[in-house]
Amino acid sequence: MNDAIINVGIVGAGENTIKKHIPGFKALDRVRLLGVCNRTHESSKRVASQFGIEKIYGSWLELVNDSELDAVLIGTWPYLHSPITLEAVARNKHVLCEARMAMNVTEARQMFEASRLKPDLVCQIVPSPLTLRADKTIRKLIAAGYLGDILALEVVDGNSFIDPDAPLHWRQDRSLSGHNIMTLGIWYEAIMRWVGEADLVMAMGNTFVKMRKESSNGLNRAVQIPDHLDVLAQMSCGAQAHIRISQVTGLAGSAKAVLYGSEGTICFQENKLYGAKKGDAKLQELDIPANDEDEWRVEASFINAIRGLETVSLTTLEDGVRYMRFTEAVIQSMAQSRAVMLDEI
Repeated sequence: MNDAIINVGIVGAGENTIKKHIPGFKALDRVRLLGVCNRTHESSKRVASQFGIEKIYGSWLELVNDSELDAVLIGTWPYLHSPITLEAVARNKHVLCEARMAMNVTEARQMFEASRLKPDLVCQIVPSPLTLRADKTIRKLIAAGYLGDILALEVVDGNSFIDPDAPLHWRQDRSLSGHNIMTLGIWYEAIMRWVGEADLVMAMGNTFVKMRKESSNGLNRAVQIPDHLDVLAQMSCGAQAHIRISQVTGLAGSAKAVLYGSEGTICFQENKLYGAKKGDAKLQELDIPANDEDEWRVEASFINAIRGLETVSLTTLEDGVRYMRFTEAVIQSMAQSRAVMLDEI
């Protein structure tokens, strides 16, 4: 397929698809956005008109079954990620699926197994973009011994006061988002890039606003997703991790991830990197070499992988299963009030 036009169909044209994916695909040579299926015919028509997309479909199943399409971009909420992926792979379509990967680890494993049975197809998950600029530099610093032994890891994300009157967001709706909790999976995916996986988790979460109104009809719905979460994890590398994700911690400051070692400390905050060695008085900004900075190139890597020009690294379905396994362990730990080994999941 090196010279052929690759026809892509889009299921779900929300904010990220419009701002990132569609411009990303349109910037590539010999790639055509052939069709779109959004939640309503009207919104599908609007997106098609805005971006010069030829076809509009009445359902995602109709799109996936279009023999003219070579690849499918899944930009929906997580509740459709697995069904569309499984159908698309069965129809010999390449798949680029928005994060989070699936509703739960069972669906994630079904997606991964389906992709393994069709090794000629490219199946890719949109990666966590939060730390792309610094990932390579952090890994190089760790490999060079900047931290010494990694002893502790801390992620803090949340800087807002609770808003009890806000309508139900899809991320707070378990029927749409499944077991995904706020930005937990996004941060854990980044952590895996730096230090690997966790072996054990203990989690406690709280949902302070028990009911929220649906914006579409004003009806009250029970909220099942925590708006404050603390996770303790024992990492395979030997470090202990603390992850706090919250929508109730007003004035807590900007999100950050900190690695504490026997010989040094590294902090990632506001897309910059800070560090200090034992004996230093304070953290100083660290240089991130320009040739180590990764940027958003999801669409290009997907198309290049289809053409056989590169191999998917961010993010593979196998890595998606890994972060969904962590999320599942957090859910089980909260529900059962106990520590959960990831080997159980």
